[in-house]
Order: sequence, then structure tokens, then C-alpha cells
Amino acid sequence: MDLKHLNYFVAVAEAGSFTLAARKLHITQPSLSKMVRLLEEDLGVQLIDRSSKQIELTDAGMTILRSAKQIIQSFEHMSSELEEVVSLKKGTLRLGIPPMVGSYFLPAIIEKFLTSFPHIKLQVIEQGGKSLEQDLLQGELDFSMVILPVKDIEKYHIFPCINENLRLVVHSNHRLASCSSIAMKQLADESFIMFRKDFTIHHLIAEQCEAAGFEPRIVFESSQWDFMTEMVAARYGITLLPEGICKQLDTERFTTIPIIQPEIPWKLSMIWRKDKYLSFASREWIRMIESELEPFLP
Repeated sequence: MDLKHLNYFVAVAEAGSFTLAARKLHITQPSLSKMVRLLEEDLGVQLIDRSSKQIELTDAGMTILRSAKQIIQSFEHMSSELEEVVSLKKGTLRLGIPPMVGSYFLPAIIEKFLTSFPHIKLQVIEQGGKSLEQDLLQGELDFSMVILPVKDIEKYHIFPCINENLRLVVHSNHRLASCSSIAMKQLADESFIMFRKDFTIHHLIAEQCEAAGFEPRIVFESSQWDFMTEMVAARYGITLLPEGICKQLDTERFTTIPIIQPEIPWKLSMIWRKDKYLSFASREWIRMIESELEPFLP
């Protein structure tokens, strides 16, 4: 039995289509079909029912699928462990972050990590939290910095990094600039400058607006908080940002105001998959994040 044949069979079973699986594997559909048939011949059973337009697994196929996943995972773990021995603490770490996080604690920790482990390559991918969750689940990232809550939370280990609230950001001459605090319902007539929909914070704010009885009138969306604040300075609208970002803003150009009815928590956490083997690089990254941040956590 060829491990590659098992991989191909699992890809077809998960995609539910030879065409989609072939596209994902970057091989031709006839070649993929041939590989799966060879596996069926080796095992002496039919794994896929091809009699209808939509493929279905036979009972034998369902059994083999469960076993094949375990075999493939065991082989990946073995390969990873062997790579550590051979490479002598070399490796690649893939970290996904939202754009805002780069201005917080990460640069200093990254510098310390790379100084301690100069042979480890750290790839940092910056994009919205929803995309980061998906990429982590698909194995394209080792760790993601995300805003809680996340879907399928039971699949992840979670380490809390930052727990603060969102604040309202307005230009210094805005009608609300003199307020000491703000209730969400007071923003019903405002023009909102928001992060794009692939950012968790977008949905977090939209949900709070809905709870306050209105739908936000969104006039501009972006992936960059500094561009958003410039639009606020241009009196194009208002925005909501975490406290840590608000502290970096020019107090002569902007006023930031606590939102107290209700408070909107912004909980940044690092997550990684429970079922994924942790390489040397991954274990050391976790250890450093914990040692650097735990003293500051409540």
C-alpha cells in the first residue's frame, strides 16, 4: 500500500469530488482516479461508489478513511520528529496576525525569539481574523493571533494575550468629543469607518450596534487602522478601536471616548490546533510567548 495513494483517497473523500480534489492536488483527474483504483485493487474492496453524479463512500471506504487519516497523521509526526533531529533546531514557524497586533508587543518578542534561535525562519502573515482562523484550520499556519470568540473553539489551544475594551474615536471637533463616556445607542446616526468583513472586529461592532437597536451606516472599510483614523481626521466618520491603539493617536487631532453601555471587550489570544504536532520551533515559540506575557496577564 502506497502512502501517496492514501493521501489521494482522503483528498477525494474530503472534497466529495474527483475534480475538486485533483485541482487541490495539482494533478489531472484521470491520474487521481487511477491512483484511487490502484488503492482499491491493493485492498481488494471498493472504496467509492461512482454510480451517481455525486460520489459516495462505501462502508469499506468510510472505514479506510478513518484509518487513513490516522496513518497519515502518524507519518507526519514521525517526519517532523526526524526533521528536528537532522536539522538541529532549524525549522520554519508560520504566524498569522491581524494588522493591529504589529503595533503592540509582538515586534519585541519576535526580535528576542530570532536572536535566541537564529536558524529558525519566522514567517508572519498579516490578514483579517476570519481568514486567519481558516488558514490555521487548513494547516497553512502554525499559530494565529485572533480576537475571541472563534468558531470550533474546541479544536484549539488558547493563550490569552491582551484583554482590553474598544473606544470610540472621533475628530477633536466632533459633537461627541466632549462626552466622558458613550452608549452605543448614541451612535445610531453616525457614519461608521470599519475594518473589512474578514476581520472579527467588524462583526463584533456590528453585533453591538444591532443590540443597541440600529444597523451601522458603514461609509468606508479598510484593513489598516492608521488609514481609518486618517479618514476620521478628515471628518468622514467615526470608528471604534482597541485602547492600545487609541493611546498612540495624536490627542490634538483625535478624541477617544470609553464606551460603557455596553463595554465592548477586545480579547486577543494566540491559538493553535490541538491535533497538530508541535515542532521544536513551535514549542519554543509557545514558551517564549508565555514567559513574556504571563507576568502582565490578570
